[in-house]
Amino acid sequence: MSTKTKLLAGGNPQIAKGDGDGPVQAYIAAMPGWKGNVGRVIDALIDRTVPDVSKAVKWNSPFYGMPGQGWFLSFHCCAKYVKVAFFRGSALTPLPPVESKQQQVRYLHIREGEQVNEAQFSHWVGQASKLPGWGGVEHQRASP
Repeated sequence: MSTKTKLLAGGNPQIAKGDGDGPVQAYIAAMPGWKGNVGRVIDALIDRTVPDVSKAVKWNSPFYGMPGQGWFLSFHCCAKYVKVAFFRGSALTPLPPVESKQQQVRYLHIREGEQVNEAQFSHWVGQASKLPGWGGVEHQRASP
């Protein structure tokens, strides 16, 4: 990026909200250090698993969803890991490993040096994309 993006708590990039792939790619490009590679891997796996996924940046985080179903996943940077939120994670098999105070939400924390288990992550994404999501999703396809 030509200008330095402000990093919020934990190194989370401050990116203006917006619909579509462009704002999500701007967010990923601004993710600091090793977290940027994690963001690229997550985004690519979601694109491969759910080719008609809708994307947006809201609340300084990328969101992924299905038109008419709502958002099924989001992620953001924390100080020591990238936190992936599955909004209906309690319905996934096997359960993503980290509990939430919200009963239906489950998390996956990806730390520096850890590899994303691509098969398991894609399996979760495939399941999550078929469940009713959170909030509304306008149809903003990943590719123009």
